[in-house]
Amino acid sequence: MGVQEPNGQERGTARRTLLGAAVLGAGGAVLGLPGAAIADERHGSGGYRSLPKPTVIGHRGASGYRPEHTFGSYQLALDLGADVVEAGDLVPTRDGHLVCRHEPEIGGTTDVGAHPEFAARRTTKVLDGIPTTGWFTEDFTLAELKTLRAVERIPANRPHNTLYNGRWEIPTFEEVLRWQDEQTRKRGKQVWIYPETKHPTYFRALGLGLEERVAKLLRRYGKDKKDSPVILQSFEPTSIERLNKLVGNPLAVLLSGADTRPWDFVATGDPRTVADLITPKGLKWIASFAQGIGPTLDLVIPKDAAGNLTTPTTLVADAHHAGLILHPYTMRNENPFLPANFRKGTDPTAYGDAFGAFKAYFETGIDGVFSDNADTALLARADFLGG
Repeated sequence: MGVQEPNGQERGTARRTLLGAAVLGAGGAVLGLPGAAIADERHGSGGYRSLPKPTVIGHRGASGYRPEHTFGSYQLALDLGADVVEAGDLVPTRDGHLVCRHEPEIGGTTDVGAHPEFAARRTTKVLDGIPTTGWFTEDFTLAELKTLRAVERIPANRPHNTLYNGRWEIPTFEEVLRWQDEQTRKRGKQVWIYPETKHPTYFRALGLGLEERVAKLLRRYGKDKKDSPVILQSFEPTSIERLNKLVGNPLAVLLSGADTRPWDFVATGDPRTVADLITPKGLKWIASFAQGIGPTLDLVIPKDAAGNLTTPTTLVADAHHAGLILHPYTMRNENPFLPANFRKGTDPTAYGDAFGAFKAYFETGIDGVFSDNADTALLARADFLGG
């Protein structure tokens, strides 16, 4: 499924070239994209509804270009023009601090394996029903984690990111909140973040409940209100229900494959699957405690057996009918992550036609998208809106 401009490919290519120059200019900052072309395309008025539509969310920062969940990645996402930065996936330390890592297992995202003093902490745990071997944040104090450095999680797809291995430490959520304020002052506009509670049922069983820790920090920094520039998300609906009672922030329920069950449902015996949650009844239930959903892109436009995009589902219309916004995940540039009909060759490190794929998803009417490549998403948004 492709999206063609009325005047053909040449028009889109020319516009992309012009906009690309804007992206590369001024130290990589996008200066003109959120302007007149999208001024009337809004979620509404106030708070998260004042964000551009579609909103471009820097997925773990600019993780297509820097190791994810580092200040280097977060900073670059802003420089490239992201409207919101997903900073970060929140997991706890042994002494109760919240840090930003994709998963509590950090063997693939830090240099912990090169630290002989931590070799004995390598272990196997059952994480949401899956045996997982490695090093886990809950087995380290914050001081110990701060001796580690971040590395690229998927070097086979992003060998260029390995150039930055070892440059940045693991950020804490409190550091992110301070960074947000600093960047807001420096840039003269409000910086938004979109943190996620990771495996909250797992951590609650360990006595390391996430939601209370998140709420405490948000209250400390005055960012726990309905119009605060912090959107909270989780794959576990009960985590969002808990947060709804603790803070006033906008909330989003993340949704994986249709045949999967959120782990909190598994743990409590709730038989519902994601397929149940994306029905009108399920969406109405989510809307009783959340403002949005973050579905996997396949729930918006399914793929056929060959991996090509097919016909969009009714999820966008159904969610909007329930009063929910949609921020699907994840748009990426590299071939393996693109629909088959937008890939170019077979090189797993090469970029396919991400520009065309992003536009195909925007055409469904989604309110925003998580992207590892905010620059490509912004260019596609501008082209899609005729800017």
